[in-house]
Amino acid sequence: MPHFEKTPYTVPVYDLMHRPGEMRESQLDIAAPSKLGEGLTAVAEGSPVDIDLRIESLHDGLLTSGHVSATATGECSRCLKAIEQSVEVDFAELFAYAVDEAFDYQVQEDHIDLEPVVRDAVVLSLPFQPVCRPDCPGLDPETGERVEDMVDYHPREVLDPRWSALSQLASESVAGETTDSKPTD
Repeated sequence: MPHFEKTPYTVPVYDLMHRPGEMRESQLDIAAPSKLGEGLTAVAEGSPVDIDLRIESLHDGLLTSGHVSATATGECSRCLKAIEQSVEVDFAELFAYAVDEAFDYQVQEDHIDLEPVVRDAVVLSLPFQPVCRPDCPGLDPETGERVEDMVDYHPREVLDPRWSALSQLASESVAGETTDSKPTD
């Protein structure tokens, strides 16, 4: 069993242990001791994390369920503008009394550590490619400027070089039709 160390996510559960049917609800308001997430958005270290917690005693462990609220900061994946997004996620996990391969988490020294459960729930709820708004136009591919900041932006039509021969044929065909359609005297 790994060495037990108290963290801000640690909750004492001595009063609930081995008392099936007992239940306790509580509120944890903590400052994130470390960054939650590594992508374009994350809950920064020191940001408030609110956990509405419910712990129910069962025969083989403690069923812990809760709702996590936090704010993730980062940047839009399209235009790179700074964004803030609310994170609301639920979790449920069983903390077993006995060390057993069937359970991922155990009660340790009359405490449960919610850190891995909360971290997993929050990180998995963060968007992979966050956007500042659903219709974000992004950056101009040529200049790198934000399209929304550009006045009268019209994207340049880029023709695939593989089709250039076909476009030449089309322009020659149109030119030929205009000369053929002139009335002859």
